[in-house]
Amino acid sequence: MTANLLEIRDLHKRYGQVEVLKGVDCDVKPGEVISIIGSSGSGKTTMLRCVNMLEEFEGGTIRIDGEEIGFETKGGQRRRKPEKEIARQRALTGMAFQQFNLFPHMTALENVTLGLKLVKKLKDEEARSLGETWLDRVGLLARKDHYPSKLSGGQQQRVAIARAIAMSPRLMLFDEVTSALDPELVAEVLQVVRSLAEDGMTMLLVTHEMRFAYEVSSRVIFMNQGRIGEEGDPKAMFAAPKTERLADFLKSSRFD
Repeated sequence: MTANLLEIRDLHKRYGQVEVLKGVDCDVKPGEVISIIGSSGSGKTTMLRCVNMLEEFEGGTIRIDGEEIGFETKGGQRRRKPEKEIARQRALTGMAFQQFNLFPHMTALENVTLGLKLVKKLKDEEARSLGETWLDRVGLLARKDHYPSKLSGGQQQRVAIARAIAMSPRLMLFDEVTSALDPELVAEVLQVVRSLAEDGMTMLLVTHEMRFAYEVSSRVIFMNQGRIGEEGDPKAMFAAPKTERLADFLKSSRFD
């Protein structure tokens, strides 16, 4: 165990000839809420997907609770870990995406309990009880028997968050969870994330909601061209950015 829940060191990721991450270093302590901001293409989502091993990375290390994720080095050779081991490690994190990725033929409750039964091996009654607890937490217990097509976008995203949290991840990753929503539905999803932050859940959030990042985050990371351009306390960063690039980004984001 280490003082940091998540440690990223010299992370490199490329797609063909394009290097998307150019040596990212990041530490996250238990209970921290870190918002990752920056322009499109700056590497924000790629960084999250590497943490969850949805993307392989060519260089650097990622550790959760001191355990190296995805790869191991033996005899000077870097090798991908066996798929079973990666699946176990992936369960250390939960992820909510821009799209809700719910199974359309399953009710809200069935979507939440599927992983509990298949991965956690919980019995039906135990999975149902836990699923109902988390649907209640996100304000959707009354709609537990509704199919996704009968739910609004905001409701579907809240089901997706409940599904991820129910699996008891050590670290929760949010990738622009409000970007696919109509403006009037954004607040209900952000309130769920805010309540999780107040409960002390460790979170990394890629977001374009600057006011939310300002109010909720322990720390903000500004990504710029595949590197961390600036990071620190959101109040200080937003009031007096140290780099011209961040100042321009905040102006374009209409943060006030």
